[in-house]
Amino acid sequence: MSEHSAGDTAVSPRSWPVRVLAETWRRRVELLRFGTVGGVAYVVNLAVFNLLLHGPAPFDVLSHKPVTVNVIAVAVSTLVAWLGNRYWTFAAHRTTRHVRELVEFGLVNIGGLVISSACLAFSRYVLGLDSPLADNVAANGVGLVLGMVFRYVMYRAVVFRGDR
Repeated sequence: MSEHSAGDTAVSPRSWPVRVLAETWRRRVELLRFGTVGGVAYVVNLAVFNLLLHGPAPFDVLSHKPVTVNVIAVAVSTLVAWLGNRYWTFAAHRTTRHVRELVEFGLVNIGGLVISSACLAFSRYVLGLDSPLADNVAANGVGLVLGMVFRYVMYRAVVFRGDR
């Protein structure tokens, strides 16, 4: 005799890929907004990064310090991203504690900065790649994509949770 009676219908839990796809579909508008804000912040980051690292005088003052330039570019783009995410992407979940939210946002972005800077430092100092293309692929390609995943998860879990 089986463990289940004839009338029992075993409901198997959905597999993790199905759950992830369902959750992604449910959050599609939020994800599109997050991507749009991220795209604008990315353009700001890219412009500041390239202007300071590979731009003409007087903007090239820090051209010998690529990681410092990356930190500056990320700081500027972080402010752009906070405004966009606070007032558009996660508007329904923002807090009334602006300063706390900005500090948490900043801390999460430091995590993203560490990821991006580690990719750039690895490319420059371990692989010895120092062309504008290599710098951009490392910091603004691989680093920002990995940092983006980290930031989205942390924004949802830590920063934009509504008033608590």
